[in-house]
Amino acid sequence: MTILCVRFQLPPMYEAALPGLLDLLEEFTPVVEALPPDGALIDVRGAERYFGRSAVELASVIRVRSLALHGVDCMIGAGPGPMLARMALRDARPGVTCAVTEDGVREFLDAKPVAALPGVGTATARTLCEYGLDTLGRVAAAPLATLQRLVGAKAGRELHEKANGVDRGRVVPNAVSHFRLRSSGGTPLLATDRLFDRDELDPRRHRRALLSAAEELGSRLRAVEKVCRSLTLTVRYADRSSTTRSRTLGEPTAHSADLTRTAYGLYDALGLQRARVRAIALRAEGLTPAEQASHQLTFDPADEKARRVEEVADRARAKFGPRAVMPGALAA
Repeated sequence: MTILCVRFQLPPMYEAALPGLLDLLEEFTPVVEALPPDGALIDVRGAERYFGRSAVELASVIRVRSLALHGVDCMIGAGPGPMLARMALRDARPGVTCAVTEDGVREFLDAKPVAALPGVGTATARTLCEYGLDTLGRVAAAPLATLQRLVGAKAGRELHEKANGVDRGRVVPNAVSHFRLRSSGGTPLLATDRLFDRDELDPRRHRRALLSAAEELGSRLRAVEKVCRSLTLTVRYADRSSTTRSRTLGEPTAHSADLTRTAYGLYDALGLQRARVRAIALRAEGLTPAEQASHQLTFDPADEKARRVEEVADRARAKFGPRAVMPGALAA
């Protein structure tokens, strides 16, 4: 086992802690691929040799350090490759690493439903099940030509390999491991998302997710001393369709309250009625240095107080970790 898939148990309001947790993982190996908003893949082949410990033993150390330094528990899956580590994570639980050995791959995969395989969507799973290929063991035993007739040449070949435990993936260190600050068409942006455990109908939970995402964007913008000029909301639905709306801010800002109001405005403008929402994403775009931005003074005591509270909260997070600030405190 050389790959660990780690999912930190971050409450929604604490997801801004991910960069610090990724730094913790990078103390074991530089080969870390962030999986926002709360996870990562790490290749520990070098760490196994350097520390003289197995992947499962390293997973235990990571869990202890995460709890001790950040107050965050985690679930960890281990496997010979990224795909198997991700699948093992689904069977993991806090305190217990689910490990798939190279000799145990066949046993691990055979009884799992075909939909458990990464990359197999609802339509593909339905097609396979119609022909009795409802488990990965049956898919693995099926002739390659049969799978290619059912789902296509390339997809059939990939499906056959994955069902037989062939994991060609690798861990790719990525630039999002620190604040997800990246560039789109030459324009810097910062992004975060919220994935619901199940298709969510309740608008109140949609708004709580927006509040959490806006506060995270605000804290991350302030951490890198940036402000944004516009905000983009993307809502992804249960049928995999999505809606995207953007709005230019009145002035460049990193103020969480301003970002939250804009996010709420974008959401309300969609006029969703009993929409089954799978995920919500926010992007702060048009980033510029905070020192170059001007702020229109309002002489509003409430606004000035909110900004002072924000500064104190940022210092508390930096010194004591994300749990130093209660969820929703900045919106109070």
